[in-house]
Amino acid sequence: MSTHINHPLKAPRERLVVVGNGMAGIRTLEELLAKAPDRYDITVFGAEPHPNYNRIMLSPVLAGEKTFEQIVLNGRDWYEANGIRLLTGDRVEVIDRANRTVTAMSGLTVGYDKLLIATGSTPFIIPVPGSTLPGVVGFRDLADVDTMLEAAAKGGRAVVIGGGLLGLEAANGLTVKGMDVTVLHLMDTLMERQLDRSAGALLRHELERRGITVLTGADTAEIVGNEKVSAVRLKNGQELAADLVVMAVGIRPNMALGKAAGLGCGRGIQVDDAMTTSDPAILSVGECVEHRGQTYGLVAPLFEMAKVAAARLAGSTEAAYTGSVTSTKLKVTGVDVFSAGDFTGGKDCEDIVFRDAARGVYKRVVVRENRILGAVLYGDTKDGGWYFQMLKDGTEVAPVRDTLIFGQSFGGEGAANPKAAVAALPDSAEICGCNGVCKGTIVTAITEKGLSSLDEVRAHTKASASCGSCTGQVEQLLALTLGDGYAGEAKAKPMCKCTDRTHDEVRRAITALDLKSIPDVMQRLEWRTPDGCHHCRPALNYYLLCEWPGEYKDDSRSRYINERVHANIQKDGTYSVVPRMWGGLTSAKELRAIADVVDKFAIPTVKVTGGQRIDLFGVKKEDLPAVWADLNAAGMVSGHAYAKGLRTVKTCVGSEWCRFGTQDSTGLGVKLERMTWGTWTPHKVKLAVSGCPRNCAEATIKDLGVVCVDSGYELHVGGNGGMHVRACDLLVKVETEAEVLEYTGAYMQLYREEARYLERTAPWVERVGLDHIKRRLVEDAEGRAALNARFLFSQSFSQDDPWAERASGSVDRHEFAPLAQVG
Repeated sequence: MSTHINHPLKAPRERLVVVGNGMAGIRTLEELLAKAPDRYDITVFGAEPHPNYNRIMLSPVLAGEKTFEQIVLNGRDWYEANGIRLLTGDRVEVIDRANRTVTAMSGLTVGYDKLLIATGSTPFIIPVPGSTLPGVVGFRDLADVDTMLEAAAKGGRAVVIGGGLLGLEAANGLTVKGMDVTVLHLMDTLMERQLDRSAGALLRHELERRGITVLTGADTAEIVGNEKVSAVRLKNGQELAADLVVMAVGIRPNMALGKAAGLGCGRGIQVDDAMTTSDPAILSVGECVEHRGQTYGLVAPLFEMAKVAAARLAGSTEAAYTGSVTSTKLKVTGVDVFSAGDFTGGKDCEDIVFRDAARGVYKRVVVRENRILGAVLYGDTKDGGWYFQMLKDGTEVAPVRDTLIFGQSFGGEGAANPKAAVAALPDSAEICGCNGVCKGTIVTAITEKGLSSLDEVRAHTKASASCGSCTGQVEQLLALTLGDGYAGEAKAKPMCKCTDRTHDEVRRAITALDLKSIPDVMQRLEWRTPDGCHHCRPALNYYLLCEWPGEYKDDSRSRYINERVHANIQKDGTYSVVPRMWGGLTSAKELRAIADVVDKFAIPTVKVTGGQRIDLFGVKKEDLPAVWADLNAAGMVSGHAYAKGLRTVKTCVGSEWCRFGTQDSTGLGVKLERMTWGTWTPHKVKLAVSGCPRNCAEATIKDLGVVCVDSGYELHVGGNGGMHVRACDLLVKVETEAEVLEYTGAYMQLYREEARYLERTAPWVERVGLDHIKRRLVEDAEGRAALNARFLFSQSFSQDDPWAERASGSVDRHEFAPLAQVG
C-alpha cells in the first residue's frame, strides 16, 4: 500500500477501499475527488484486468464501430495522477467487518475506514441442460465480447436467447460480423419492458430485414452438445443449430460478497437513502444494490447513486438518493428506439399516438391528469429527452396538449430553434445519457474551466465522449455559454445543400440501413430536396453501385453527360471516342478499323493520347452508336476515357524487347487491365507497369504503379501527374505476378469502399494515411484476400462493354436520337 508523509498538524487520511472498478464505483470517486480530493487514501480492486471502461458501449465494440481503447473512461494514468492504488484482475473474496479489512483472491489484505461495494451484476444463465457447455456465453464484460468476436471470426450460426436490450445489441453485432443469427424471446413482443406492441413489431421488422431471424414465444428446453454447443432445442421440439449461444435474458445484482459479510440483502445489497448498508462503515452503489425495494440496470440511476455516495463520503449529512425515473435507448446502428416511464396506460390515461408507416416512425405518449406518464418513440427519437425531462419534472402539458405528439419544435419553449430548445432546459436536464452528465455540469465546466471546444468539454465532463448522440446539444451549450466567443467545431463538409450528412455518414447509413435505391436513401436520411441535385445524385449512384453489386441497377439519370453517352463531350458539342488498347498494345486489324472509321465518318482529328491509345475527336452524337459498332466489329471495346473508373494501364516493352527490362511489364499490364477494366470508382484511376527502375511508363506518378526489379515487383500507390504532381508512396514489394494482381484488386476495392465520391487516390492516401493502407493490405493477409474477392465479385457485374449494348440500339436509344425539327 502506498504511504504518505503527513504534516504534523494534519490528521492521517482515512482509508477508502472500493470493491469494483466499474462505472458506478469510479463515478463515485470522480465526484468525491471533486468535493474532497485529500480526504482519503484510496485503493480500488477490479476483477477484470482492465482500467475503468464504459460497459454500455460494449455493443459498438462487438459491432466493430468502436475499439476498446475508445470506450476507456479512466486510463491507468488517471489513477496515478489522483494517487489511487489500482489492483486489477484481483477479485475481493472476503470482507472482515470486525477488523475492517478486505482480502482478495491473491491473498492481499487491505484495511479500510470506509468501504464502497460496487460489484455490479452478473448475467442470468437460465438453468437448462447444457448451459455450462463451451460456446455458451453471457454479454456483460469485455471477455464476453472477445469470446463472441473469436466465434464470429469463424462464421457459422449464433443463437441469442433474450430479445431485450442486450440480446438485440448482441444479435446485431454478431450479424454485422458475418454470423447467421437467430433471436429467441420468451414473450410475444421484443423489449416488452421498454416497448409496446406496435413499436416492438416495427423493431422486429427492421431486425428481420437485416437478416436476423426472430422467434417470439420461444421457450428454451435444452442446449445440445457434447464437448461444445451444437444446437438449441425449444420446448416445442424445434431444434436450431448453433456454434455460439449468447445468454441475454437478464442480470442479477452481484451481492454475493455483501451477503457473505452478513450485510442486509434482499434482491440486492440493501442501502438507505444515504447509500449506506446495514454496516455504517460500508456504502454500496450500482447494479448490486437494492434501494426502497428497487434494483436498477441502467446507467443514469447508477450515476445518481454515485453522486449521493460521494457527498456522504465527503462529509455531507443531507445528500439523499430517493430513486430514479429511467429511460432506455437501443444502441444498434440505424435503429432509433427510445422509451421512458410507464407506457402500459390504464384507467384515467390517454394515449396520444403518431404513426407514419412509410417512414417507419411511431410515437406514443401516455398522459394522465395532464402529465406525461410514459413515452415510446421508434424511428424518430430526437424529442426523447424533452419528453423525459417533462416526465421527471411532472410538467403540466395542458398548454401544449394539441401539439405534444409532434415534439418540442411544435409544442415546446424552444419553438423550431434547437439552440433555444436547449436554452429552455433546466440545469438538471440530462444531456449525456451514456455518462450521466446534466446541462448544469456542462455549463459550469465551460464557465469555470474556460473550455472552448467540444474536445475540451469531453475531456472534463465526458459529455458526448461515448456514443456521440448528444454532440449537437453539447455544441449548442458551448454556443449559448460562450456567445460570440465560440467559433464552432470544424466539421466535414456535407455532401451538398440537400443534406447535412457527410459522404462518410451517408455511406455508413447505406450499409447499416440496407438502403438499395436513391429514393430509399433520400427518404430515410431526410433529404431536403425531393429529388436531390447534380452533386448528390451521382455520388449516391456510385455508393449504391459499390455497396450492392449485382443488386443495385445503375441510374443513368444520375450520371454526368460523358458517362451517360460513354464518350467525352468537346467544346463544340461533338464527342471524342477512345477505344481500349490493352496495356497500350494494338494490331494492324485494330489500326485498319480505326482508319476506316475516320474516313467513313469524316472524323477531323486523330491523336495519340498520353495513355498509349488513339483518340478520335469530332464525332457527332448521333454517329456514336455507328462508330462503336464498327470498332466493335474489329474486337475493340470502350476505353472508358470518360469514366470515374479505370482509364489506362500504361506499360513499357519490358524484358521481351528492352535490354534493361527485368520482367514482362507489357504482359503484366495487359493482365492488370483485363482484371480492372469496367470498374466504377470514386474518381478516374490510372495504372502503369515499368519494366525496370528507369521507369519509362511513369509508374511512380500513377494511382497505382508497378516497378519491376530483378527480384520481383515494387507496388507504389497514391500518385498523381495532374495539376498538383504527387509522387507515389511505396506500399510493398512482392515476388510474383499473382501477388501483384491480388494487391491491386484489394487496393482498388479499399479505395472504392473508403474514398469519397470525386476524391482521387492521391488525396485519399494523404487523408487516411499510408500506415492505414498498409495495415489493411500488407499486414492483414486475410483482409487483403477478402477485399480482392469483393473486387472480383463486383467486376463480374461490371465488365460488359457499354458501346456494344448501345451500338445494338437495345440500351439508351433516346440519348443518341437527334432532336426533332419543329416550326
